[in-house]
Amino acid sequence: MPALLPPIAPMLAKRVEKIPTGDYFLFEPKWDGFRALVFKDGSSVTLQSRDGKPLDRYFPELAPVLRKALPRQCVLDGEIVVAREGRLDFDALQMRLHPAASRVAKLSVELPTAMVFWDALQVGARDLRQKPFAERRAALEKALAKVRPPIHLTPITSDVSKAKDWFSRFEGAGLDGVMAKDARGHYEAGKRSMLKIKHERDCDCVIAGFRWQKGSHEEAIGSLLLGLYDERGTLQHVGVVASFTEMKRRELVKTLNPYRKGALAKHPWREGAVGANTTLETSNRVPGGKSRWSNGKDLSWEPVRPELVVEVAYDHMQSDRFRHTAQFRRFRPDKSPADCTYSQLEVVPPEELAQIFKS
Repeated sequence: MPALLPPIAPMLAKRVEKIPTGDYFLFEPKWDGFRALVFKDGSSVTLQSRDGKPLDRYFPELAPVLRKALPRQCVLDGEIVVAREGRLDFDALQMRLHPAASRVAKLSVELPTAMVFWDALQVGARDLRQKPFAERRAALEKALAKVRPPIHLTPITSDVSKAKDWFSRFEGAGLDGVMAKDARGHYEAGKRSMLKIKHERDCDCVIAGFRWQKGSHEEAIGSLLLGLYDERGTLQHVGVVASFTEMKRRELVKTLNPYRKGALAKHPWREGAVGANTTLETSNRVPGGKSRWSNGKDLSWEPVRPELVVEVAYDHMQSDRFRHTAQFRRFRPDKSPADCTYSQLEVVPPEELAQIFKS
């Protein structure tokens, strides 16, 4: 058959609370990087992002390695990662998406990427998308039998106890949880056919601002801006919580209104408020600053006096902020904002990435 051509929507995952049990589940570590489909046809290599866009220009160091290591014709699914000091570094990976070609070339040497594969859509003339995952995995293992770093085959197991061990033990290496896949399942492009189990913890944060829901200015809250105090007593912006029903969004307008009065006068983030470009020192993390990740989004926000405490759930930290949007749990009127510090966060001991490939 002819080679499959991009774009192809990757198969997606839905989140579940616990690692499932059953005779047909296979488990893998959940990598924290950039999802990528790799298309190889002869000497041609193309990297496609999760949303169907080409990634090749950002990772020029990968094409020569993939061209040499992979079968002549294949389409493989995996993740682009950066590993430093024995753990994944998503911040460093984000730096690789730079618009300047000269900067991309420099970073490709200073922050080289690796590629971790976990599925095969095509190997040689075989279209594997309608084959069971167990068969696709076997084809992938055969195709990657002789690869060496920076190309990797993700570990896999049918042992639930081992999957639970991975879930707890490898978080220190920067992994994001565990994936569960039906060994009988086909590759369903664009569908949430896989299961992901991610870490979740609770944290008390200060509400220091909010953004209006798009199209509902003065009527509904879109997200709350969260802060934690560092060792110097400076309130750092750590992320947002946005998981609200429509009714709750409107209720929050009334809840926050009393705290809006005079909020800007002594606000710790005042130089970044109401969409202004942040001019504070980089050691003080505030919302609203423009960057190449903004993509023209409206980052304006409204300050509130940092007096309300909210309990949120989060999966893990990326440097000194939440990696993903936090989940609302409840308000904590019994807690003082001064108690909302980084010290309450669980510190996960590092686990060398090399251990994962020995498992």
